Amino acid sequence: MAQIEFGISMLHCLGVPFKKMITYLESIDAQLIEIVDDGFHALNKKKVSILKEIAASYNLRFTVHSPFADVNIASPIKAIRALMLKRLKHSMVYANVLDAKLWVLHPGNKTGISMFYPGEDWKQNLNSIQFLNSLANDFGLKIAIENLPGKYGFIMKNPEDFIRLYQEDSSLEDVGIVLDTGHSNLENQTESFLRKLSKKIVHIHVSDNMGEDDQHLGIGYGQIDWTQFSQTIHEIKYEKTIMVEAVEHLQESLDKMKEMLS
Repeated sequence: MAQIEFGISMLHCLGVPFKKMITYLESIDAQLIEIVDDGFHALNKKKVSILKEIAASYNLRFTVHSPFADVNIASPIKAIRALMLKRLKHSMVYANVLDAKLWVLHPGNKTGISMFYPGEDWKQNLNSIQFLNSLANDFGLKIAIENLPGKYGFIMKNPEDFIRLYQEDSSLEDVGIVLDTGHSNLENQTESFLRKLSKKIVHIHVSDNMGEDDQHLGIGYGQIDWTQFSQTIHEIKYEKTIMVEAVEHLQESLDKMKEMLS
């Protein structure tokens, strides 16, 4: 089995100022780091410059999680969707400057008026992904879409949704999938994703939960069957990246992942 690259997401410190996040970043025992382009850590020229200096000093590589707070790429309101896509384009620009290995995108979600326009949310979701993929190609940036739980209104929650996306537009074949184990556990879909879409999964977010809410617990602190997860990862010969996206027990979780998948 080829070597999996392990990393840590900075989601755990999204509530602290950017400067403090940098001090956390300098103490992490990992070379692959996911920067969350949102909240206090929303990227700009100054922050990107600082991150590039840190990367050079500590031999770090980045992935970038696109903005997601109040962002809905399936919004039925044209003006609002255009504003969101502009924000996401800016995120891509900064990810490109950081030489990001990957840019992670959340799919769209239903709104309070979705019931009056059947199928419109899926149509706008597809249009937005097509637009963003075209931009990514211009930048030479790899993008991947994360699975999100249906219980929160998201419209790409199971393998069939992703299969539908690829079937409807073959130009999106290069768009990867970010399997979030916390999200897939809420839908009881982790094994299904790994088995049905192993060739499309390019990045995995790992965190634990009790099956009811997306708690981002450390590995082993929820009810996810990590033995089964590890077995399947070996069987499908997954060889890309695994990112710890817990908000607690980060180093412990990273060490557990490395031990399970060694």
